[in-house]
Amino acid sequence: MEKMWSGRFSASASNLLDQFNASIMYDRKLYREDIEGSQAHAKMLAKQGILTQDELEQILEGLNQVKQEIESGSFEWKISDEDLHMGIEKRLTQLIGDAGKKLHTARSRNDQVAVDFRRYVLRKNLEISQAIKALMEVVLEVANKHTQTLIPGMTHLQHAQPINFGFHLGAYLSMFKRDIERFESSYKRNNISPLGCAALAGTPHNVDREYSAQLLGFDSVSVNCLDTVSDRDFALEILFNISTMMMHISRLSEELVMWSSYEFGFVELSDEYSTGSSIMPQKKNPDVPELLRGKTGRVYGSLMGLLTVMKGLPLAYNKDTQEDKEGVFDAVETAEISLEILKEAIKTMQVKAQNMEKACAIGHLSATDLADYLVEKCNIPFREAHFITGHAVAKGEELGVDLSKMDFKYLKEIDERIDEDVMEFLQLRHSMNARTSEGGTATTRTKEQLEYIQNYLQENK
Repeated sequence: MEKMWSGRFSASASNLLDQFNASIMYDRKLYREDIEGSQAHAKMLAKQGILTQDELEQILEGLNQVKQEIESGSFEWKISDEDLHMGIEKRLTQLIGDAGKKLHTARSRNDQVAVDFRRYVLRKNLEISQAIKALMEVVLEVANKHTQTLIPGMTHLQHAQPINFGFHLGAYLSMFKRDIERFESSYKRNNISPLGCAALAGTPHNVDREYSAQLLGFDSVSVNCLDTVSDRDFALEILFNISTMMMHISRLSEELVMWSSYEFGFVELSDEYSTGSSIMPQKKNPDVPELLRGKTGRVYGSLMGLLTVMKGLPLAYNKDTQEDKEGVFDAVETAEISLEILKEAIKTMQVKAQNMEKACAIGHLSATDLADYLVEKCNIPFREAHFITGHAVAKGEELGVDLSKMDFKYLKEIDERIDEDVMEFLQLRHSMNARTSEGGTATTRTKEQLEYIQNYLQENK
């Protein structure tokens, strides 16, 4: 069979053009969306009297057979068919004859691919959201076990203040919650039907766009057909959402890499999710978090690639837009496996609480507490209190003693206004639990934050 658009041409397309032009070897991933879209379109045409009931039944039966062939592996995908739309329509026409040729009435590949790709992206927005929730459940379980486990809170990768490990993990739970909200917001904003826009300007046929939109689960139809057929904002949004999510995963992965090193020794990843060295028998490498960091850059590339494709396109559809799918498919697959393997790596890792708490006694983490003590107990202006505390830290460095363990006499020598009750303020656990402001690291506040996340997950299953 000739190409379905070949009536205007006198020469066949070259094999080289077929290879360069075709998308069928990757866009066939959208076969379910394409067949469902065609079935909805056919039902709408029959409702409007454009197809007979007999033609509708032939088309629906034929499309179901095509779907069975694809899923059984017997369907033959040919580069010469260009894309899945033409491949499926060609096979349908082979099966049912002239009725198959009527399916494309009041439709263009422009609105057809917009429907297929949009529905795929919408579905993946929801599926990735669910996968994030599954990850959050595991992180939450670990966090709830460690609301009293001390760990150094850091800024500039320097020891700053003592916090609890549950609080630290709670920061990632907050990030992942925002990720879910972005995916869900994108779903709501983009759940509109392009079907019926045809090539760019609508169709003269008496179609019912609202009906086909309803059949396909869209909330409404698009407003402007010229925009609709060339719009790929929905694809850019899922790439941005995945990129932001992967950035959060990468930050957590970076910490898992550090925490699993001998220098930190805060966690140990399970043998199931670690690898060894080809030459050094003693090695246990954190390949999972390392790969997660690396795959983040890969996803960023897909986002920048599509932004670059779209930036110079005049209205309406242009062939450049064919480059929209491979990056999205790859980013979605990367996101799905990344969420799953990170969930399992965290579920099976060992938390070394003693090493975390031991590390808190390095770096004078309670220095801010001494400054706060001087302000509250001694009525000293904060800037002066900061200066006095700096002297105390310098003394600790000289003695080789952490501020939390320094003998009171040295503190008294630095400033006679300091009383012995300061020693309680300098204790690391007291320091952590003193931060009771909303959102703070005190165990009571941490439990509130984790309960908030738990309630969110239960309400949004």
